[in-house]
Amino acid sequence: MLYVEDGPIITSAGTAAGIDACLHLVRTELGSEVATRIARRMVVAPHRSGGQRQFVETPVPEQPCDSLQDVLDHVVENLDAEHTVASLARQAAMSERTFARRFSAEVGTTPHQWLTAQRVLRARHLLETTDFDVERIARESGFATAAVLRHHFQRQIGVPPVAYRRAFAHRPTPAIA
Repeated sequence: MLYVEDGPIITSAGTAAGIDACLHLVRTELGSEVATRIARRMVVAPHRSGGQRQFVETPVPEQPCDSLQDVLDHVVENLDAEHTVASLARQAAMSERTFARRFSAEVGTTPHQWLTAQRVLRARHLLETTDFDVERIARESGFATAAVLRHHFQRQIGVPPVAYRRAFAHRPTPAIA
């Protein structure tokens, strides 16, 4: 057990388990959405069941993306649209080769890998904050089908979308009478 709750007393087994106990207290008092937000800022799992990956909301970019920021912002605002290196290069007013080279230098990954990661982030947000079915989340995140979403989600997050939703979906805290 990472922590034990006995009435008004909560005890934990060490520093990291103390964080788990504190997040449990926040979740109990303020709800899972607040606890999840705090956990992400701390770069820890909102609720550990043991041996799972850490869930960071948005990875910190290695370098600022000054010359591509407008393109990146446009893509994030329109994840459900089709994006290719050719269309993004046109938007950036660059050749495809120059765009791909600059993208990798500034963002630290390929356009395809970055786009997939952004779509998974969007799917995570929708899983946490909506009751949409996985097919709709796939469409709104820019994945063609739920099967494609499941594949990329499992690969990046380490759990299927349904398991992620069970662990991290916002559930209103019941009113205390």
